[in-house]
Amino acid sequence: MSRYASAGGGPVNASREFKQMVKALHSAGIEVILDVVYNHTNEADDPNPYTTSFRGIDNKVYYMLDNDGKLLNYSGCGNTLNCNHPVVMELILDSLRHWVTEYHVDGFRFDLASVLCRGTDGSPLNAPPLIRAIAKDAVLSRCKIIAEPWDCGGLYLVGSFPNWDRWAEWNGKYRDDLRRFFKGDAGMKGSFATRVSGSSDLYKVNKRRPYHSINFVIAHDGFTLYDLVSYNSKHNEANGEGGRDGSNDNFSWNCGFEGETDDASIRALRSRQMKNFHLALMISQGVPMMLMGDEYGHTRYGNNNSYGHDSSINNFLWGQLDARKSDHFRFFSKVIEYRHAHKVFSHENFLSKTEITWHEDNWDNYESKFLAFTLHDSNGGDIYLAFNAHDFFVEVILPPPPSKRSWFRVVDTNLNSPDDFNLDGLPCKGNTYNIAPNSSILLEAKF
Repeated sequence: MSRYASAGGGPVNASREFKQMVKALHSAGIEVILDVVYNHTNEADDPNPYTTSFRGIDNKVYYMLDNDGKLLNYSGCGNTLNCNHPVVMELILDSLRHWVTEYHVDGFRFDLASVLCRGTDGSPLNAPPLIRAIAKDAVLSRCKIIAEPWDCGGLYLVGSFPNWDRWAEWNGKYRDDLRRFFKGDAGMKGSFATRVSGSSDLYKVNKRRPYHSINFVIAHDGFTLYDLVSYNSKHNEANGEGGRDGSNDNFSWNCGFEGETDDASIRALRSRQMKNFHLALMISQGVPMMLMGDEYGHTRYGNNNSYGHDSSINNFLWGQLDARKSDHFRFFSKVIEYRHAHKVFSHENFLSKTEITWHEDNWDNYESKFLAFTLHDSNGGDIYLAFNAHDFFVEVILPPPPSKRSWFRVVDTNLNSPDDFNLDGLPCKGNTYNIAPNSSILLEAKF
């Protein structure tokens, strides 16, 4: 696309600059995952035809149609690509191979990938030819392949996406369960424990591993992290669709006031909640995914479907990042560094009973919103974690640390920066810890 080139430099320059970008990122140790949309084209629906590509050339081949020749709409965009037709399959596979061989991208995230699991009449397929072909293709074999395992027609395949032990998935249940736990919904403790420990209920099948779960709380669709803790409802008036667009099921909590406020207590609670979400994401088994901007607390002012705005609500605001480098951003970056430095958070296989201890004796207590557990390190550097979603303090008795070690506090999300994260840790006094409302702690066993 010409507009992707510097100063509108044309398609050749756009292609060259993309290659230069990939090369520079690879030099910095950063992989490139391309977000691809093969579920629809831009040609809209039957009442609003927009002819730019396949429309009118061979609708029967390229689109899913009903018995009257009308476009089926499983994409939410008016049309649905006929992905498992041999001709369309070939087009998609050639496209993917091109991105790998010509641009050297490292993998793909497939938008509304459940569409790719439908037959020519729209019915779900148990073994979709396209999905299998992508998994088995010689050129694509080294690539990471990630499915968004649902579509707008209700085909929800989280945990059951046809995978050939290759496909990873956006774990939508992880997103929803963590949101509900931290907003204080009752009965979520068991689900929260399952999600942070790798979602074995979804992915411990055949040769799948924890890394087949792409864990996330926030994505490009929906609320930012800041808005998740600042709005109970979407505010999409600026989109021009009368507020009908965007998800209504956000599992968000505004912490006591809708939108911006000068109330110090509400602002402090929102800060804690954002840190709670981030800590949980970074200590979870599986692959963590963040949204750009959450590291400085970006807001779209409650708009959860902002894709059409070329403005500050979608722009990365470098000034805000600079302003928050010593507090919010510091905590987020330090926790990411901590995950990288401790392999106990990224096991190759699902956790065994010797690798985690749940400090829990009332799993069936529907009103309990507190969870604590210890991740055991083979070298004795155990890590104790506790998450308190109650609106009151919870005093816990700490488990005995490994031999000759003591517990040191690395994280307490209730504390202000820089005390909320201390890499060296501060020694814990006594064998109890009083965990503040809506906060989390991380303790490390050290000599």
